[in-house]
Amino acid sequence: MIDLRSDTVTRPDAAMRQAMMDAEVGDDVYGEDPTINALEARVAVLLGHEAGIFCPSGSMTNMLGVAALVAPGWELIAESQAHVLRAEAGGHAALAGVTSRTWVSPDGTFTAADALALMSRPRGYHQVGTAAISVENTHNFGGGRIVDIDELRTLRRETAAAGVAVHMDGARLLNACAATGISADEYGRQADTVSLCLSKGLGAPVGSVLVGSAEIIEKTRLLRKRYGGAMRQAGILAAAGLYALDNHVDGLSDDNAHARQLADALAATREGIVDPETVDTNIVFLDLSDLAVDAEQFAAQAAERNVRVSVMGENSVRLVTHRDVSPEQIDTAAEVLTSLV
Repeated sequence: MIDLRSDTVTRPDAAMRQAMMDAEVGDDVYGEDPTINALEARVAVLLGHEAGIFCPSGSMTNMLGVAALVAPGWELIAESQAHVLRAEAGGHAALAGVTSRTWVSPDGTFTAADALALMSRPRGYHQVGTAAISVENTHNFGGGRIVDIDELRTLRRETAAAGVAVHMDGARLLNACAATGISADEYGRQADTVSLCLSKGLGAPVGSVLVGSAEIIEKTRLLRKRYGGAMRQAGILAAAGLYALDNHVDGLSDDNAHARQLADALAATREGIVDPETVDTNIVFLDLSDLAVDAEQFAAQAAERNVRVSVMGENSVRLVTHRDVSPEQIDTAAEVLTSLV
């Protein structure tokens, strides 16, 4: 089975498992797990910040980052398809009392002006003020689009002047770095808090790190405990993240290239199903509107031919390339999917 549903399906290889087995551990609630401490410091430096906190999931690091920046009843602004609003079970509202408004980007690209136009200061006790803006880089439901660095710089400059914070959902930020050549710390410095997932393209079995100032990260340690995310001898998990940063970053360029290969093959087979020029990284969305089958039927037919894809809407499916899909399997997947469309 060639699994293109998500890059979260990656599994730790033998060398990563050995690194996990050999990890030095301690009680992280007491701050005594040396492997977790090393991972947190490593990712903080990587993303240009003072400190980091290791969490079980990207949803938790996003929720901690936003909650640290947005007081209950205040507002977070994000794109209408943002993961923080669409795919985190309403956690920001349910757990932190965060309200939200959205702008719409039809093709998943980010323009600072769209976000800034929504930014609002409270006028009277009845109006909600904007506390933070969330940017997703790369944008998952936007098709893996990369946020332009100049747009981020503009956002950072204008929000700083207005006293509004920026959170970056950087779950797949290193895919953007692989595609653009822009360093992770250059992207990271454009936000007050940044979340980086280890369990997607990097191939670790679990975990995400949130970075920010030492003051913000200290605040999130209380929030992590409150949300049930404090862990004990989790250095076994952190070791996988360190191994991934040492050994799996270079492979993200291959994942990006494989996604473009699939998009090119499908676009050449059927006009309108995908525009390869919109495939920035390792995510491909297919528009099935002109096919005789809906997304559920298409996914079922692909699975019968040993290719798994994700259903994202009535007429939309998603393909995500990752390190557990070989070049030969990409060729096979391309043959199967082109035959279906």
